[in-house]
Amino acid sequence: MKVRFLSGNAIKILAAALMVVDHVGMIFYPQAMWLRCIGRISFPLFAFMLAEGCRYTKNRFNHIILLSIVALICQISYFVAQGTLNMCIFVTFTLSSLNIFALQNFKRAAFSGAKAYDICLCAFAFIGMVFLTYILNSITEINGISFRIEYGFFGCMLPVAASVFDFRGIAVGDLAVLDNHYIKLFCFFVWLVLLCVFSSAIQWYSLLSVIPLALYSGDRGKLKLKYFFYIFYPAHLGLLYLIAHLIA
Repeated sequence: MKVRFLSGNAIKILAAALMVVDHVGMIFYPQAMWLRCIGRISFPLFAFMLAEGCRYTKNRFNHIILLSIVALICQISYFVAQGTLNMCIFVTFTLSSLNIFALQNFKRAAFSGAKAYDICLCAFAFIGMVFLTYILNSITEINGISFRIEYGFFGCMLPVAASVFDFRGIAVGDLAVLDNHYIKLFCFFVWLVLLCVFSSAIQWYSLLSVIPLALYSGDRGKLKLKYFFYIFYPAHLGLLYLIAHLIA
């Protein structure tokens, strides 16, 4: 019997379903905390799969642009509806991806025999990206308008934790043994615990995400659902808020 049988698509579909449960609770049943508890499992699933997407993407630029466009569309909608600058999850994942790509550049430079200058440049670029992410998460308002990046600094860096030992396409010799699903999942779990420590108590339910992630096969799945999930997030939120408005 194959132990790891869940495809990437299956993980994302599960994450999307849990996200809907979370948002139904947030919009329609704010007192039903059990719905929000179930929803905590969604973010780590998407975060781990984002790391996988960065691992296999053939075009980094398109990856960042797509995330940024969806983030911009969501933010305009958020600002019009709520009057705040609280950032959507796509802003979080855009920062995550930029950090992952900066880390990948450093690893490639460090293990490819690049000049010391190039290695240092890539190292400073990664450190700078981490610092920028931290600074952005330290901002609480802009011109008197509430500002917050969803899941904070630790949330932004959660997918990065799953990418530390990602050596795909890099000749690292004996270190290649570290590019292992369970080692990456362990790093991810440790950082997820830190996220829980610095978040509200309800976030501890997110640790349950490790169960389906441990069953992740590493395969995408038969269907190409990449763009579906980019559309699903703003579409389902828009539909839920429309229903809430109609029944109010």
